[in-house]
This record gives sequence, structure tokens and C-alpha cells, in this order.
Amino acid sequence: MADLRQPEDDIIATVPASAPTELRADSVGDYVRILATRIRSGESGALPVIVGLAVIVIFFWVKNPAFMTPSNLVNLMTQSAFIITLGMAEIFVLLIGDIDLAAGFTAACAAVIALWMLALGDPWWLSVIVALVAAAAYGALQGGITARLGLPSFVVTLAGQLGLSGLLLYLVDRTGGISTGGVIPLHDPVINAIEGSQLSSGWTWIVMVVMGVLSALVIFVGDYRHLSNGLVAPPMSITVLKMLGTVVACLFVAWVADLNRGRITVIQGLPWAVVVVLGILGLWTVLLGRTRFGRYVYAIGGNAEAARRAGINVSRVRMLAFTFCGLTAGMTGIIYASYLGSISTSVNGGQNVLNAVAAAVIGGTSLFGGRGKMLHAVLGGLIVGIIYNGLEIIGLSAAAQQMWTAAVLIAAVIIDRLARTQARTR
Repeated sequence: MADLRQPEDDIIATVPASAPTELRADSVGDYVRILATRIRSGESGALPVIVGLAVIVIFFWVKNPAFMTPSNLVNLMTQSAFIITLGMAEIFVLLIGDIDLAAGFTAACAAVIALWMLALGDPWWLSVIVALVAAAAYGALQGGITARLGLPSFVVTLAGQLGLSGLLLYLVDRTGGISTGGVIPLHDPVINAIEGSQLSSGWTWIVMVVMGVLSALVIFVGDYRHLSNGLVAPPMSITVLKMLGTVVACLFVAWVADLNRGRITVIQGLPWAVVVVLGILGLWTVLLGRTRFGRYVYAIGGNAEAARRAGINVSRVRMLAFTFCGLTAGMTGIIYASYLGSISTSVNGGQNVLNAVAAAVIGGTSLFGGRGKMLHAVLGGLIVGIIYNGLEIIGLSAAAQQMWTAAVLIAAVIIDRLARTQARTR
């Protein structure tokens, strides 16, 4: 079996210092030229998403200034939390060229298990662990069927969506006196706090300052390693601007969250939902970017046959990808139950999973595998959340919200297809 355990940075380090001049950026002009070449070749990265996000925000701000009020911005972050995390779940399988259409109902069933146990008197941490284990186990089951039997993930997970929607009805009916009218209420203060509570003013600033500093350090270390190994990296002036931009963005979030958004009582501070999303983002980013499993996922998504010939156990990695998808969907179920304050048989798991796939693809993850990051789910989830929130603020109907989301999704897929075509042509 081939040894693929060498870290990505060590592999990069094997490039000699005398790398071709077109890979080196010794000035701002050189870096802009290289960046323009990459964009023309289809490697635009997250730039179109960021530009699109800015355009959408400005549009809704101009249409209704209430869109940019602190109360609405913070509500937007909390309302988008479950879309973002479910989008992260989908990225695990999208990276290997698969899809999980059952993730929305996996989340709902995990939430039912957790709330059921809470109602029976079990501690919140045990209820959450059991729910997450159940969700991960179901993800592994789907992954095993897909990988071992060679069945299309679309068919397997579509059957899973239908089966889990029935299981949701069965589980809620089995709760007896716990549920009322098909609704299981949530009364646990810890889980309720995810969407219903926030950090103190001091902790809000501490968390976001630490987040900004750590992100800036990651940017600096990454650019420095690339530059020292003769690869494409921005000049130090660009690196400093990126670091400052990241820190300023984190401070802006802290400032907005720290403003009073209450009418009768003072409500300020960063919502716990945002902290949870940032924690999941950091954990899964490290998993995909700094572990052998993550490198295998990208290798399989890029070329499954080449990965198999290189000695990668493709079936096992695919099953693990579905397992992590199910686990993250279980996390989403807990967040969603906190957002609703309950869980019921009317959960629209199909709509939720479609929004999650849309968030991942709009954010920049390829439907064809091999390209994507967890950050894309954050960017795409915010775009989906902003579209729904902004159209509601300017008075458009739910029908318009879904049609506009569909239009943005189609545009993202077209851009992805054109980018891949240009890359192959070059």
C-alpha cells in the first residue's frame, strides 16, 4: 500500500526554491497577475461568492435599511446556523462525488431521540451523545450500502429520506404522553441556550478577538510556508491586509452583537449558536485539511480510480464520509430543536436538505467532487439565509424566496461547470 501519510505542507516543501517564475509573486503586481491567470483558468476560489454576498447585502440594505439593524443581523446569524451546519454535513459527501438526501430527516430523528431522553429525565449531555451516535450510525449504514454494493448514493439516500420520514412519525407516536399533537417540546436550559441565549458582553469580545488573532496567524503561517517553498503566495503587504481584514471582520461581528437589540430589556452579546457553528467549522476544517482522512477524501473526489490504484481504501473512506455527514446532521438536529423550541412530525427535512446542498454549492463546493471547504458552507448558508431574510423584509412571499434561492443555485452550478471546463481546456 502506498504511503500517503506525508503532510501536505511537507509535500509542498519538496518543490525547489528555483520554481518557475510564473509561480512566484515578488510584488503586488505579480500577485495580481497570477490571481488573474488563476481566475481565467477557472480557479477563482471563494472570490465570486464573497463578491456575490456583498452585492446581495448592499441590495437589501438599499431596499430596506432595516436589513442592517443589529437586531436583524444577529437574528440572521442564528437563523442561518442550522442551514450552515447541515451544509457542512453535505460537504463531506459532496467532496467524494456523492450526496445525502436523507440528512434533513437524520437531523430530525436525532433531535427526537435527544428530546425524548430529556423528557424521561436523562442528562442533556447523555441525550446529545446518544442522538449523535445514532445519527452517525445511520450515516455509516448508508455509506456502507453505497460503497460496498456500488449503488448510487442518490438512490440510497432518497430511500433513506423516505424511510426516515416514516421513522420520524413512528418515534413521535411512540413518545406517548411526552408529545402533544405530534410535537415534542424542549425544556432543557442548556440546549435551549444554543439559540435562545448569548454570551456576556465581555466574553463576546474575548471570543471574537481570539478568533480573529488565530485566523490571522493561520493566514500568515500558510502564506509564509508557500512563499518560503517557492509557491504562489502574496507579498507580505497583501498578507498583512488579509490578516487585518480578518481581524476587522471579527471585531465588527463582536461590535454588532454587543449592541443592544432588545426593546423592553437589554439583549446583547454573541448568540451561542454562532459559537457552536464556529466550533464545528474549526473542528471539521482541521479534519479535512490536516489529516490523512481529509487528503484521501480530496483524492477520491478528484479521481477515485487513481486513488484506488494509489492504495487508498476507497470503500472505507466513502463510508467514513457518510458517517461524518450523519454525525454533523445529528448536530444540526440539536441546533434545529433549539431554534424551534421543539421538534415535530411536520419538520420539512426534504426542504432543509435541499437548502443545505444549495448552501454548499453556492458557497463554492463542487457537485462533481474534489473541490470544497467547510468555509463554503458558511458563506453559502449566509447567502441562503440572507435571501430568505431580505426578501421577507422587503415584503415578498415565500414563493419568491424559493425561486430566488433556486436562481442563485443555478448560477452557482453554471459557474462551477464553466470553471471546470476552462481548467480542463487549459
